Amino acid sequence: MFTLLGADRSGSAAIEMALTLCGAEYRRVVASSWEAGAGQDELKRLNPLMQVPTLVIPGGVLTESAAILTHLGLAFPLSGLLSQDALERAQQLRALAYLTSNCYASIGLIDYPERWLPDAGPDQLDRLVAGARSKLHSQWEVFSDVFDNPVAWRPEAPGAAEILACVVSQWSGAREHLRTSRPEFHASLVVVDRHPVIKAVLQRHGW
Repeated sequence: MFTLLGADRSGSAAIEMALTLCGAEYRRVVASSWEAGAGQDELKRLNPLMQVPTLVIPGGVLTESAAILTHLGLAFPLSGLLSQDALERAQQLRALAYLTSNCYASIGLIDYPERWLPDAGPDQLDRLVAGARSKLHSQWEVFSDVFDNPVAWRPEAPGAAEILACVVSQWSGAREHLRTSRPEFHASLVVVDRHPVIKAVLQRHGW
């Protein structure tokens, strides 16, 4: 039994999808840094950064979406989260690292600019947000250009990389931007959205 701490319309949606594909039993605890309550207290105890998703696994705690998805892919090799082919798996891991180190970082700036410029005025914060959003959209274009190929990207049989991209692209206008700048890649994300497991989680999160 796993315990997933997360919130609606957050990155925990990707872990819900992955756990379901693994056929793993889990309970969901509503928790986040922005909502007070018992879940928040448990989150703070388990993860000092108070980030979601946080996953309690037998014998320990996992944080960081890429690490969680990689662990599940290795622990449940028949889930399809990670390829059994070494070359394909290497590119999937590269894609996971790209999404978390680039896109997630930009989204953090967009959502919480005051954390980086605590003494800034509204105009400065607005400029930071605009610049971070522009950077994020260009990062998605690069992701499409680099990973949209049969070795790294399989929307018809989504694994860890497709799942994380599906969720992270819901934020900060990424889908709208990709619809015009990279229409073929945008269409492939829609294919991922339609997978029964992924569709059910997206709907539960209100996407």
